[in-house]
Amino acid sequence: MKNEILNRFLQYVAIDTQSDDNSTTFPSTAKQSDLLKLLRGQLEAFGLTDVSMDANGYVMGTLPSNTNKNVPVIGFVSHVDTSPDMSGANIKPRLVADYDGQDIILSQEKNIVMSPVDFPELKDYLGQTLIVTDGTTLLGADDKAGITEIMAAIEYLVQHPEIEHGTLKVGFTPDEEVGRGVDFFDVKKFGADFAYTMDGGAIGELEYENFNAAGAKVIIQGRNIHPGYAKNKMKNAILMATEFNALLPVNERPEFTQDYEGFFHLIKMEGTVENSFVQYIIRDHDRPKFDLKKQLFIDCVAFMNKRYGEGSFTLEMKDQYHNMREMVEPVYHVVQTAHDAMTELGIEPKVVPIRGGTDGARLSYMGLPCPNIFAGGHNFHGKMEYVPLESIVKATEVILKIVELYTLRSPAL
Repeated sequence: MKNEILNRFLQYVAIDTQSDDNSTTFPSTAKQSDLLKLLRGQLEAFGLTDVSMDANGYVMGTLPSNTNKNVPVIGFVSHVDTSPDMSGANIKPRLVADYDGQDIILSQEKNIVMSPVDFPELKDYLGQTLIVTDGTTLLGADDKAGITEIMAAIEYLVQHPEIEHGTLKVGFTPDEEVGRGVDFFDVKKFGADFAYTMDGGAIGELEYENFNAAGAKVIIQGRNIHPGYAKNKMKNAILMATEFNALLPVNERPEFTQDYEGFFHLIKMEGTVENSFVQYIIRDHDRPKFDLKKQLFIDCVAFMNKRYGEGSFTLEMKDQYHNMREMVEPVYHVVQTAHDAMTELGIEPKVVPIRGGTDGARLSYMGLPCPNIFAGGHNFHGKMEYVPLESIVKATEVILKIVELYTLRSPAL
C-alpha cells in the first residue's frame, strides 16, 4: 500500500494546478481541470457511481453502502489547486529515505538548505521517508496529500468488498487557495450528512475551529502638488497609507500572535502621491473580538477622513468565512469519531484551532459540518514544503478507521 500511495502522490504533484487570485474566472486557472479530469476518470475506473465533473470543475462520486446498517453518509473533501505564492510547475520531488536528522540540501547549485535548526519538527520524522522539493517550487502536498489519502482509501475499500461500510461521498474542489473553493459547491447534490476535509498539517492534527475572517481594502485619495510649492497643499497618499497602518495595534500583527490570538495582516500596499491603497486580512477565532477588529477599521477610516477631509479614505470590507465551531459542535460526534480513530491507530490527536481557514469552514455554514484532518505536510506554499510518506499512509488509515467506527456504531436497519 505504501508504494502505491507514493506513486499516486507523485502522479498528482506532477500536474501544475496553481490557482490565480487575480483571475475572474472559475476555476481561476484552466490547468486545474487537468487534475480534476484525471480524478474523475480514476473514480469511474474504481466503479464509483454518480461520478461527475460539473461546469465549475467540482468532481464528485459515490461509493454505495454494502451493509444493512443505518450508517450516516460520510463525505471526504480535498482541493486540487496549489498556492499562487510559488510556482507549481515542473515540480521535481525528491525522496529522503531513512531521514537522519541532518540538514537536507534541496539545491546544491543555489545553496538552498532545509535545516532542523530552522525547522525543528524535522526531528519528529527520524527514520522516515521525507518527500521534499528541489528548492525551486512548492511541493503541492497542500492538498495533493489529501487527495492521495482519499483516493487510496476509496480504492482500498473497492478492492476489499468484505469491509462493511455505509455510503461514502468523495469531493474535489478547485480554488481553495484563493478563497473561492466552495463558491458553487452543491451541498444537496453531494448528499453527505457530514464530511471531513483532508487538508490539515502535521500528523495528528484535528481541527474544528478556525478564524472568523474578513478582507479589507483602504483606498486613499491624495493630492499631488509640485514638491517645490507643496506647503499646506500636498496630501501624500503613500504617507497617508503608512499613517493609517500606524493606527492599528502593533502587537496584533501575525508575527506577534499565536493559538487563539487574532490579527490584522497587511498583505499589499501600492500607490503614488496621488492615489494609494492598503489591503489587509482580519482574523479572530472569537466572534465578538472579530467584530471589534472590523469596527476598529471603520473608526480608523473615520478618524483619517476627519484629519484629511471627507472622501480621502474609502473602506471596502467583506467577511470571507466564519468559525466552523458553532456549526460543528451540535454534531460533535464527527470530531469525537475522528479523535477515536486516531487513538486506535496509535496517533496522538492534536485538537488545535486552525490559524487560517479551509473549504470545510464555509461548507459547515452551507449545511455540511466539516472538520479538518491532517494531510501530513509542513511548510506549505513555499520551497521548504515537505511531507513524510508515513504521514500520508497514516492519514489514509484514519479515513478507513473513521468509516469502520461509524459502521460498527450504527444500528441495523
